[in-house]
Amino acid sequence: MCNAGGGRNLSSTPAFTLAEVLVTLGIIGVVSAMTVPALMQNHQRKTYVTQLHKFYNELSQALLQYQTDRNALNLKEAGLNSQEALDAFFKEYFKVINDCGNTQTPCLAPASEYKNIVGRAIGTGCNAYITIADGNSFGYSYSGGAVLFHLYLDTNGQKGPNIAGRDIFAIYVYNNGLIDDGGGANGAPLTKEEREASFNSNCIQSTGSTWFGCFGKILNDNWEMNY
Repeated sequence: MCNAGGGRNLSSTPAFTLAEVLVTLGIIGVVSAMTVPALMQNHQRKTYVTQLHKFYNELSQALLQYQTDRNALNLKEAGLNSQEALDAFFKEYFKVINDCGNTQTPCLAPASEYKNIVGRAIGTGCNAYITIADGNSFGYSYSGGAVLFHLYLDTNGQKGPNIAGRDIFAIYVYNNGLIDDGGGANGAPLTKEEREASFNSNCIQSTGSTWFGCFGKILNDNWEMNY
């Protein structure tokens, strides 16, 4: 059959040389090496914050329900006045799938594995440790003051990186039922300035023994991990 439109000489069609293909692949590889780790890191941080935010909401609702069920104006009045009462609170309002008692593992990783962002060892000792159904694990201790209790929340249990401000956070619960960071001079809620000061003085410091402040920074930044 004749080709009414005329034939195309395929032998004259431009083609990439092997050298050009290799150069292109090399450029793609370099760009990927530069961007993929950052994208993965950003995704991981969003995962941590999502889990943290979910727990924050669950704990907020549980604390409010605890007060409502007892027709009380604050947590102490509702009966949250001892470590034993705190133990009962978590068992009543959360689905506990692992109760580690006063032993950190296996609910959390061994204490020696936890560091802050700059590599300083941090303390994770608490009076009790549990893992709940959504995979969050935490240790908690009753204090009894304006800060009624604090907890160390590890959003992925024993899995790494076990770094304060990444997957483990110090969270403080006040007698008025509010959840915030530590370091507030007048209870909760803390001011943005107080949270920022706690972050700079504790969360990212290479010296000292305290490591709170990471959670407050995330509250200040509208649930974004910008550090």
